[in-house]
Amino acid sequence: MFLRLVADSVTRRPRQKLLTTAALALGMAVATAALSVSLDVGDRLAREFRSLGANLLVTPQADSLPLEIGGVDYRPVNSGAYLPDSDLPKLKTIFWRNNIVAFAPVLEVPVQAWSPASKNVSSPGVVKDVTLIGTWSQHSVTLPDGGMFVTGAGNTNPWWHIAGQWFVENSQACIIGAAFAKKNGMKTGDELSVGAGDHTHWTKLRVTGILSSGGSEEDAVIAPLAIAQQLAGKPGVYRQLYVSALTKPEDDFGRRDPKTMKPDELERWSCSPYVSSIAFSIKQVLPGADVRIIRRVAEGEGRILTRVRILLWLVTLAALLAAALAVGASSAASVIERRTEIGLMKALGAGSGTVGFLLAAEQLLLAFVGGGIGYALGIFLARVVGEKIFGAAPEPSLLVLVLTIGLAAGVTLLGSAVPLRHASRYEPAPILRGE
Repeated sequence: MFLRLVADSVTRRPRQKLLTTAALALGMAVATAALSVSLDVGDRLAREFRSLGANLLVTPQADSLPLEIGGVDYRPVNSGAYLPDSDLPKLKTIFWRNNIVAFAPVLEVPVQAWSPASKNVSSPGVVKDVTLIGTWSQHSVTLPDGGMFVTGAGNTNPWWHIAGQWFVENSQACIIGAAFAKKNGMKTGDELSVGAGDHTHWTKLRVTGILSSGGSEEDAVIAPLAIAQQLAGKPGVYRQLYVSALTKPEDDFGRRDPKTMKPDELERWSCSPYVSSIAFSIKQVLPGADVRIIRRVAEGEGRILTRVRILLWLVTLAALLAAALAVGASSAASVIERRTEIGLMKALGAGSGTVGFLLAAEQLLLAFVGGGIGYALGIFLARVVGEKIFGAAPEPSLLVLVLTIGLAAGVTLLGSAVPLRHASRYEPAPILRGE
């Protein structure tokens, strides 16, 4: 009987019910789109932020005396201790190994460079002082589990632009900086001889590309790491390691010193992809290493991601508030129109609770219908927003569906609370007398 009364009431006054359902559907569509994008935006933006470059720098612990001014590291890179590159596969064994998207070791060597193609006006074809940067281009790392991981400087420094192509690993080739090439009139395909120390042995390299980076690399020669190790007389080692990792913004808990944490707090901190917890894990597997966060990159990522999420939550809140106001206005109008019906039900013995429950059930039925329609519209809207802004649409989520239906029910009850309270307090006698 109760369900029959609810169904009969919903089918009457279809225009009013349609307006209520439409208001709920629009509000829930915006909420669904915002929730879908918000749940997906973290991973999307984290991957987009990798275009900013590495966010972790690994150096020998023996060189860990701080020397930073304005967030820029001024410690020397050509002197001190070294780290073995044989330990690098261990990076893919940490708890957050899947968050390590790229890494590249660096060894800088001061060399003399000479090329018959050099057109330097002041001293054509003579020896030049230059820094040779040894690193990986696309290096295949054999992991402890037998898998392969391909990484290199192109992944940790994605803003580097190469006119030509990267050198091939283990080849006698290099790329040269744009400033170096312009100064010496060199181009792709030229030969360059480099030597270190007493220059008793010169290594001939073929130039495969011209690098534009906007940094000091434009005055340098970039070659395979093995060549730099050979010239420096330091086989199997590197001086710096750049790591690019997917992280979440650090909050107050994420910035705490792990040494001050209790065991349960340390476990929770270690199981969160904070940039500091990933740095801590890397330090555990690389003996003698000091892992520092490149704050300008990490903090910039965190600020942008936090602001985007705040904006999405504000849009969701505004949509829910608008839906609640629309439902409240519709519910108030419905209660006023049905005063006589409510008075008759009370005169026949229905209590205030029964009347309120009946009216609330009607509103909840509309909420489920409006929430379902809103979810479908919201998924379409989320796909449009995701493809336009992030280049990929978020996948439909059962969690978002449950949240949308729950929000629709909550918004409906919140918007209808005052009208339903008034309806439950109606006295039948004055209403039936027409007062």
